Amino acid sequence: MAIGVPAEVYFFHPVVSTSNHTMVSSRPTQWRARRTMATPTLDELLELALGAAKDAGDVALRYFQRDVEVEWKSDQTPVSVADREAERHLRSRIEERFPDHGILGEEFGAVRGDAAFRWFLDPIDGTQSFIRGVPLWGVMVGHERDGEPVLGVLHFPALNETVWARTGGGAWWNGKRVSVSSVARLDEATLCTTDLRFFEPQGLQAAYDRLRARVKLDRTWGDCYGHALVATGRADIMLDPVLGECDALPLLPILEEARGRFSDWRGVRTVRGGNAISTNGLLTEAVIKVLRGEHAP
Repeated sequence: MAIGVPAEVYFFHPVVSTSNHTMVSSRPTQWRARRTMATPTLDELLELALGAAKDAGDVALRYFQRDVEVEWKSDQTPVSVADREAERHLRSRIEERFPDHGILGEEFGAVRGDAAFRWFLDPIDGTQSFIRGVPLWGVMVGHERDGEPVLGVLHFPALNETVWARTGGGAWWNGKRVSVSSVARLDEATLCTTDLRFFEPQGLQAAYDRLRARVKLDRTWGDCYGHALVATGRADIMLDPVLGECDALPLLPILEEARGRFSDWRGVRTVRGGNAISTNGLLTEAVIKVLRGEHAP
């Protein structure tokens, strides 16, 4: 599959390459499962990620702007039947194609955690928006090979937007190759976050206030959409005072392929730092200095 293909790729079925042509596979699931004996290419993994995210988004859309019953987890974050059904769909698609791969999902935890190939899933990132009928929520799918994040997909069903990347293939937004902004000064930058109340419990309120005072514009265009805005050049900085690896892993390859930077608040390139900063790269050093309370131009 070519990386810059249009959105129609979301509807492709698993394919079989022969010496003469490529055809849609009509063979049974058992045959497709045996394909995992060979190492899948990044394009094969990306094809599955795009298709599964699109279909899981369609599952979630059936509940969007409906009267959906909501439960509250122990960490006081919401979960609905839409979250669970969408994740079940994602897991089913992965298990069918790559039954030996590991999976870590937001709602159902981990299987095969020691696998060399691991998938990271958040079926609805931005559930608070979802349950209120606000379209700034997304399906997140990421993949890690031998501990290195190699692809990410952010699909926003209610906005009809998808942002994706795989290592070495650039970043794409609805079939168009994209990159981060060229803003190089904090006083010209747009800063995004999700919820201003998240900073104080982490002891990061003063740091956030310092940065907020330095930028041109700050907005709560948050959750994974804020990171997508940075990757596509529509915002310049996105801060998450709390971020788990299911959400972080898809973001790192997208930001890096868009020529941006993804790190924790210390500036370390990681998806397991517990918090995150996405920037256009040009602003990273200044952002981290301000957050630390150091002088920055």
